[in-house]
Amino acid sequence: MQSRRELRKHNNRNNLYLIIIGVIIIIAIICGVFIHNKRVQAEQKQRTFATTHFNPNVTIYGVKVGNLTVNKATNKINEKADNVFFLRNKKLVSERDANIQTIDSQTVQNYFDKQHTDLPNNKKYTYNSKDLSEAKKNLQKMQKASVTYNIAGKSFKLNAADLIREVTYKDGKYQFTDVKGLTKKLKEINNQVKTLKKTYKIVVPVGNKVDGKTITTTNESYGWGVYVKKATTAVEKAFMNGDATVDGSKYIYGEGFSTYAHGYGKSNNGIGNNYVVVSIKNQELWIVRKGRVAVHLNDVVTGTLKGGKGSQTPKGVWYIMYKQSPSVLRGFNDDGSKYASKVQYWMPFTLSGCGLHDASWRTDWSKTAYLQGGSHGCVNIRPAEIRSVWDNVITNEPVIVY
Repeated sequence: MQSRRELRKHNNRNNLYLIIIGVIIIIAIICGVFIHNKRVQAEQKQRTFATTHFNPNVTIYGVKVGNLTVNKATNKINEKADNVFFLRNKKLVSERDANIQTIDSQTVQNYFDKQHTDLPNNKKYTYNSKDLSEAKKNLQKMQKASVTYNIAGKSFKLNAADLIREVTYKDGKYQFTDVKGLTKKLKEINNQVKTLKKTYKIVVPVGNKVDGKTITTTNESYGWGVYVKKATTAVEKAFMNGDATVDGSKYIYGEGFSTYAHGYGKSNNGIGNNYVVVSIKNQELWIVRKGRVAVHLNDVVTGTLKGGKGSQTPKGVWYIMYKQSPSVLRGFNDDGSKYASKVQYWMPFTLSGCGLHDASWRTDWSKTAYLQGGSHGCVNIRPAEIRSVWDNVITNEPVIVY
């Protein structure tokens, strides 16, 4: 049987154990509370961080912006991201232009909102430029484009891959920066189809017969050509839009007083069936209407043949620039003195001042008057006959002088 002393020792030992266990429990509780508080504090810190910073693995426009704020991410993207796309020598490449803003803070904020989580995570987020992606797609498509260029009854096949060396997508716009091949091709087309400065054979009246004889003449101000600059832009647009054809008649030009493309689509070498004919040798004038001789004057007087070249009536095909009644014709005589002649009807056909008009001051209407006593280059018409010319002449119609 245990003695009272032994029993007391046993109880003291048990109490000590209980105290130690209690202390351990208290320490454990304190540590647990401390660790929990630390964890809560850490999570709160992470939550706070996540409200203003990107997750660790976020890439925008090819630039890593993990753990950056919206402002810092915006600055970094604008400093490093490509923002220009090129189709250069049949290859697609992207580059950076420091003069162009790649992205604004609101767009970066939108990307931030998409990837935002309460706590940071290591998930990968990648956001590409929609503009550059679309530009790449469009340039790939454009590179394969083919357009049929129709003009003057002819068709020409134009392939982008053969004619376009460089296209740039920059600041939201496509710019064709090297189209020398296309320009060269359109110039070749112009040389094949244009009528400006073209030399050809045409039938002119004799007497009252419209089909009189064949002469060789050259278009001067009359005619048209391909407006290469505008045509180039039209083909570029067709390549980008995927259009199959381009109507070349919309991109032509004329010369002289008006840039109207004279004679396009007309028969008879572009002359049509309404025109004026002047014979210097025979000193005659015809006006043809709807393929018939409407007016025939047998004794006009043209520019002085044996004077200076500036006094001769220029040969070739021109056009009536405008009609004016009455008018005062001003210029210089061969001796340098000025002249001012009043006329009732004035129909100029060259920028140098040659035209059709009445000449009330003229007394010599002979067939040889033009040799030494002709006009300053105009076609003089008797006052009694000028009205028939005025009534039948049409602005922009051709004037054939031979």
